[in-house]
Amino acid sequence: MKMKNNFISYYPVFLDLNGRRCVVIGGGNVALRKVKPLLDSGALVEVISPRLCSGLKQLENDKKINVIGRKFQPGDLTGAFIAIAATANLQTNAAVAAEGLEKSVMVNVVDDPARCDFILPSYCRRGGIILAVSTSGMSPALARKIMSRLEKEFGPEYGTLAAITQKVRARLKREKIKINSSRWQQALDIDRLTGLIRSGHTNEAEKLLFNQLRKEQI
Repeated sequence: MKMKNNFISYYPVFLDLNGRRCVVIGGGNVALRKVKPLLDSGALVEVISPRLCSGLKQLENDKKINVIGRKFQPGDLTGAFIAIAATANLQTNAAVAAEGLEKSVMVNVVDDPARCDFILPSYCRRGGIILAVSTSGMSPALARKIMSRLEKEFGPEYGTLAAITQKVRARLKREKIKINSSRWQQALDIDRLTGLIRSGHTNEAEKLLFNQLRKEQI
């Protein structure tokens, strides 16, 4: 891994995990915290562990995850898209990382950045908007602290605004109206639009955005 100024220079990316097999090794609460975002992303989650915490057991009972009730074995990452090693056993975590390297499967080893192909940011969702914060592994606590501030600043109205923007884009496309990026930036009066949404005037926000974009074309 290339280091810059004593930290790894990561490439930020959002992965499409829908329908992809993602393997989590470990059955405790740490593994549970890794499993939930995978499920939220539509992943097919497989948990490998001889024991499960109550939260993972419930997910198994609800048929939301597939469980292999034993310790990690060579070959377990065959066909996996990504894997997360979340055990307290350093040897097991190292074995997962080694197999990931062998099989070209991206691996995250919890609390061991040196063995990670990727790290997981602190994040929150607002509809189609995902806010993510990373400190490049230097301080997960700081990332969570920053995210807690962003969660307060960006409420659910931002998710609604994203959905409105999508509808407006589709309408402009149907009407064959081309809008350049600078015009979009001018029309997206975020304070005014989110204010309308918060007050229950979602339709008015959509009309305002469309009219502001179309104005230049008239």
